[in-house]
Amino acid sequence: MSEKDNLQEADGIREEITTQPEDATKVADTDLVADTNTNVEREEKTEVTEEASKETPSKEADADEVQEEIDASNAEDAEDEENTKRHDIEEKDYHAMSLDALVDELEHLVKNEKIQTIKSHFETIKNEFNTKFSTLLEEKKEEFIAGGGNSIDFHFKNPAKTRFNEIYREYRDKRQDYYKNLEKNLKANLEQRLQIIEEIKGLINVEENINTTYKHFKELQESWRNAGPIPRDKYNNVWNNYHHHVEIFYDFLHLNRDLRDLDFKHNLEQKLKIIDRAEELAKDTDSNRAFRELQALHKIWKEELGPVDKEHREAIWERFSAATKAIHEKRQAYFEELNKAYEKNLEKKHEIIAKIDAIAEDESNNHGAWQKKIKAIEALREEFFKAGKVPIKVNEETWAKFKNSVRTFNRNKNAFYKSLKKDQYENLQKKLELIKIAEDNKDSEDFNTTTPLMKKIQSDWKKIGHVPRKDSDKIWKQFKNACNHFFDRYHENKNAANKEEVEALDKKTKFLEDIQSLTLTDNVDESLAIINSKIETWKTIGRVPYNKRFIDGKFNKAIDALYGKLNLDKAKTELLKYDNKLMTISNDKRSLDNEHNFVRKKIGDIKGEINQLENNLQFFSNVEDDNPLVKDVHKNIDKYKTELETWKAKLKKIKQYY
Repeated sequence: MSEKDNLQEADGIREEITTQPEDATKVADTDLVADTNTNVEREEKTEVTEEASKETPSKEADADEVQEEIDASNAEDAEDEENTKRHDIEEKDYHAMSLDALVDELEHLVKNEKIQTIKSHFETIKNEFNTKFSTLLEEKKEEFIAGGGNSIDFHFKNPAKTRFNEIYREYRDKRQDYYKNLEKNLKANLEQRLQIIEEIKGLINVEENINTTYKHFKELQESWRNAGPIPRDKYNNVWNNYHHHVEIFYDFLHLNRDLRDLDFKHNLEQKLKIIDRAEELAKDTDSNRAFRELQALHKIWKEELGPVDKEHREAIWERFSAATKAIHEKRQAYFEELNKAYEKNLEKKHEIIAKIDAIAEDESNNHGAWQKKIKAIEALREEFFKAGKVPIKVNEETWAKFKNSVRTFNRNKNAFYKSLKKDQYENLQKKLELIKIAEDNKDSEDFNTTTPLMKKIQSDWKKIGHVPRKDSDKIWKQFKNACNHFFDRYHENKNAANKEEVEALDKKTKFLEDIQSLTLTDNVDESLAIINSKIETWKTIGRVPYNKRFIDGKFNKAIDALYGKLNLDKAKTELLKYDNKLMTISNDKRSLDNEHNFVRKKIGDIKGEINQLENNLQFFSNVEDDNPLVKDVHKNIDKYKTELETWKAKLKKIKQYY
């Protein structure tokens, strides 16, 4: 049996110790070795030696691999008895979590679990968080620079990063305090265990009743079991010395075979129970759980139970070793299947990366196409994070490929929108030039020359593309006011001498007074008929002087007030009012055109607002739908969609007059 295989040492058949106690320095410090001048009889020693020599190297080699793993884990657990609880913490798929979810999970672990049991979880979460935050930081910086910013001015603050730093400091402080206290306790426990070994060494030289000595020995064994953890680098050395002197005491105990046989019988019963349990575990479908319990069984076998009679030693060890090997093989098979699953996840992630590359290479260069591509990339990112773990050896390489593919897409996207902003800026300059022409000529008295010019710049305006959104409304109002000012003067001059329009103004003024005092009936249909007849009468009166056309607006308000008194829903009432407005301006081609342009622009603006809100929802892809902010965005989208339907209905009505 190799020196690393401590299982057979638990049965007291280590050849180096039993045949040559004088050479005990091979496994222990000199001051812990038993005195060779003991009452142990050489005959008994020889029997043990012969039994030990029956062990074959092939049997030892079968258990070495798993035994080394078990010994290493038990040595680690012996340093900290709470350490075994690390197996009870659920291993979640941290790779699929968002930044906020990772911070929540880290906070839960630090607040609710023993600080020494979460190291591996903490390191995994920390690495995932840093990787994802680094990627996010790079993307934000590239967007900032693409928008015209200077890299030296870039600053990005993220609430998740702030929380992570706070929790990290709390974890670090707790861990430092814990290990400071642990070091002190481990040192005290080591001293206690060394003292117990010294007392066991002295038992064979005590001249007293053997029963009294045996009782004292049992008390020392109990003290050993309760002594607490010691440093892992001292674990095997101290235990080997303890077991060595326990063996010597049992050899000394041959003077009273009844006591020794009673102990051998008890140890045999307990070890058989352990073997039965190990054989049951060999059938367990959960190989990880079986292996963890197997570690505990080995620890009990090694640390809590003494030797058995030599006639049973080899047989029970072989049974226990066979069960151990079966559990180990099943566990190895489990990991092989797990690796196959990881390979499939790797294939899936490679497919996702290929899709991202294909989208990045797509040469579609319009805003709508890029919005679709942005949504597609976001969906692929989520799919990548949810695809599961890949083999550790290719994890960093796979992540780097994914990150590079996403970065390539983002650079292409930023380049497109940077170019788009450049085009919009050029369009802005063109429209500002048209505004200057309109304002320079709005007060011109040469109507014959200026009118064609003003109509031309209006046509040119329509042909120029989009400008930056923040400037759109402002420059449109400026251009429209300058053009309206000119054409108002033009029509005022044209209609100055029109006496019929003056007479029409007088008629409409009196008719308006009648409308304002009109009383409707309770019957909606009758009231609508009355209102429509008044509208038709108004239209037959004729046009008024251009500078007095505001009277049409007063009439429209009066009619709108009448509609408001009817028991109709808001949308229908608004469309009725709009019908009235259209009938009023139906004979004025310019007014109708202006209204047509206004409605179309309004529809475009509302669509723009809807698109903007829907794009904003992309930033809430990991947020629940019942989040107040998300609900508010959906509410605004619905409101704008309702308005959009109304304006579309208005546009349809306008087209009826063309």
